[in-house]
Amino acid sequence: MTLALTGGTGFVGQAVLDLLEGKGERVRVLARKVPQSRRGVRWVEGTLNESFKLAHLVSDAECVIHIAGLTRSTNPDHFEIVNVTGTLNVVEAAVRAGAKRLVFVSSLAAREPDLSAYGLSKRRAETIVAASGLDWTIVRPPGVYGPRDTDYLEMFRAARKGVLPVPAGGRSSMIHVRDLARLLLALREGGEGITHEIFEPDDGRTGGWTHGDLARSIGSAVGTKVYPVPLPGFALHAAAMADEKIRGRNARLTRDRAGYLAHSDWTVAPERAVPRDIWQPQILTREGLRETAQWYREAGML
Repeated sequence: MTLALTGGTGFVGQAVLDLLEGKGERVRVLARKVPQSRRGVRWVEGTLNESFKLAHLVSDAECVIHIAGLTRSTNPDHFEIVNVTGTLNVVEAAVRAGAKRLVFVSSLAAREPDLSAYGLSKRRAETIVAASGLDWTIVRPPGVYGPRDTDYLEMFRAARKGVLPVPAGGRSSMIHVRDLARLLLALREGGEGITHEIFEPDDGRTGGWTHGDLARSIGSAVGTKVYPVPLPGFALHAAAMADEKIRGRNARLTRDRAGYLAHSDWTVAPERAVPRDIWQPQILTREGLRETAQWYREAGML
């Protein structure tokens, strides 16, 4: 099978390529800038807006795994450009090339599109995929963490100080990036129970994590007793405004992100679980957090 992949230089995409390395599979990967060579990978330098580059990416591909997307921006229009138009471009290229299979990485945020521009863009992208005529599967990951991640890095850094601000109330599900990568590869063949399904995978922890429990587990991973400080929605919004003012477009906590962080339920829906004969999580989150903390230390980031 020839596999086409977008987002191959990103956090999730690199985890997928790690699993494929040395397996002798034919893999073609879209990248804005071609990185150091990986064995068995053919790089296509380009973006989601370049139709001729996308055509080259998906040519002869039996399956396309579309991971590339924008998760954070101070400009809501950017979500539309990257997540909606970019997905439309990938779908159109796949259809023209005769690709049969598309695995699309969405987000749990798509379940609540009214809470954020990001969530709305992912829901709109899902609609495009579902109407494509392709043999598709949509994956809605919850919080994804692991080596190379930068979204949770600041939580690890804050945890070392013993105090960690978290959203007040609510629960969220988690998944290690390696487990997510295994799932994406398990879905590439399609078939009964996979095709035309929307899956919400997690670490197997029923009911997810309270924000306080997750904060304390991060503290344990960095060797510090952590006291979670619950922030109500208005405080998250104020913190986001401050972050945007200080760091501009490099803000980690944007107002758009604060909108969905304040939501009370980011746990996966049991009815959207992946069938256990297809995939099961292997990494317990507490163990994965310790591994991630160690990776940050070795990378000089913590």
